[in-house]
Amino acid sequence: MKPLDPRLLRYARTTRLFLLASVALGAATAGLIIAQATLLAGMLTRAFLDGASLTDLRTPLILLLAVVLGRTLVAWLQEVAAHRSSAAVKSQLRGRLLARALALGPRWLSGERSGELAVLATRGIDALDDYFARYLPQLVLAVIVPLAVGFRIMLGDWLSAVTIAATLPLIPVFAILVGLTTQRKMDRQWRTLSLLSAHFLDVVAGLPTLKIFGRARAQATRIREITDRHRRATMSTLRIAFLSALVLELLSTLSVALVAVSIGLRLVEGGLGLETALLVLILAPEAYLPLRAVGAQYHASVEGLTAASRVFEVLETPSPASGTRPDVPDLPHATLRLDDVTVAYPGRDIPALSGFSMTVHPGETIALVGPSGAGKSTALSVLLGFVRPDSGRVLVDWDDLDTFSLDAWRAQIAWVPQRPHLFTGSVAANIRLGRPSASDAEVRAAAEAANALPFVEALPSGFDTPLGDRGTGLSAGQRQRIALARAFLRNAPLLLLDEPTSNLDSESEAAVLDAVTRLKAGRTVILVAHRPALTPLADRVISLTPAAVTT
Repeated sequence: MKPLDPRLLRYARTTRLFLLASVALGAATAGLIIAQATLLAGMLTRAFLDGASLTDLRTPLILLLAVVLGRTLVAWLQEVAAHRSSAAVKSQLRGRLLARALALGPRWLSGERSGELAVLATRGIDALDDYFARYLPQLVLAVIVPLAVGFRIMLGDWLSAVTIAATLPLIPVFAILVGLTTQRKMDRQWRTLSLLSAHFLDVVAGLPTLKIFGRARAQATRIREITDRHRRATMSTLRIAFLSALVLELLSTLSVALVAVSIGLRLVEGGLGLETALLVLILAPEAYLPLRAVGAQYHASVEGLTAASRVFEVLETPSPASGTRPDVPDLPHATLRLDDVTVAYPGRDIPALSGFSMTVHPGETIALVGPSGAGKSTALSVLLGFVRPDSGRVLVDWDDLDTFSLDAWRAQIAWVPQRPHLFTGSVAANIRLGRPSASDAEVRAAAEAANALPFVEALPSGFDTPLGDRGTGLSAGQRQRIALARAFLRNAPLLLLDEPTSNLDSESEAAVLDAVTRLKAGRTVILVAHRPALTPLADRVISLTPAAVTT
């Protein structure tokens, strides 16, 4: 793993400003270190050899105090710059990650573990705090300070400078060896954490079903096993990180000892002045300290860079090509055609759709029927632009859908999926997803048209009643009617319904059918129907079979 991933500079521009600030502050730190050592060596020499009193040393003491305060100020500025830059970089990466996930669409997302993506966007990117606050500033100091200090030592005692130059590379060599081991451990830890998060999310989502069938305890045991694996991986990584600090500390101590022995012998023989000897002894540890610290802090960067690398993989995944034409023909006055469309999903031997053709005339209601796996939902995904055909075309009044802007195309579509997703928030906020600018009166009218008003008003706080994720607190029929209310509020000319009465009882089904009957008036409608109650609503029925179509 590279100490500084170049992709950080490309995807998070704040990193460039932070690096420039770190170089400037690092240069200031190096200068202050040399100034501090020079003042200390001079004061000690005057005190021991010349018998200078505190009054005589007042000016150097004031200058030394100013240098110490300067180093404190530079350190504070480095912390401020690091935390502000880290916050900006995390915000930029999260924004880019979510934007790319939306651009890649549901087909790509279906191949990703939702738990892994959730951890990546939260804890993974948060781990960059340590990278910016600890590792990266220390990396800059590890380049600037040894060079500046080594040059100053060479001016005073070239033999000590040669000794430092010979021993200094040992620290990065051992740091790299430790870092490679840490990286392998961290990769394993990250994979275990991703597995744990994905599994835990799946268990929580399916907890009611697990409780009904008595499998909740078995899943708890499985989570305990994965958690224990993550604990062992974490402890193993921390053990290496702590031992690495010991190894680097030992190397730097032995290296400084070599310099000190050489200086001591030459000082006794009279071949070296006291002030120069003190200056070298004070500066020598400062030459090793940044490298020692950057090696010890490497483990603080590994988790963040590991997560960032995964983020970059997502950001560099090519998004499906999309047209740019905004002049989409007005619906429902346009004719839709699926011309010999074939869609094959990775990992499946049989295409979801094979040579599927369909013509939908303006204002017509089409019902797609057939067994599971015949490609009904895939046909809707193709029309939504979520899935691009592997062959064939989608035509809107003889213009290829690929030439139009997907945003302009989707603005004319209202979609009610088989399992509509309700988000954490109020009932009104979930309905208002259909049109965020809608007024309270329009939201209420949409709920009434979808037969959702009676149960919404019966809720504790009516439209302001908070819902849990996935609509926790509502039945399947109620969630379906909230989704229909969104469609009423959107008031789009093309309506796509994916099995709107699936898994509903007879009472809820009747309420949904009544709402769908009103909703389809004056619109072009394509609905997927499993239950026979939906087909009477259609002007025409198209029957699909796996890998074959009969119209």
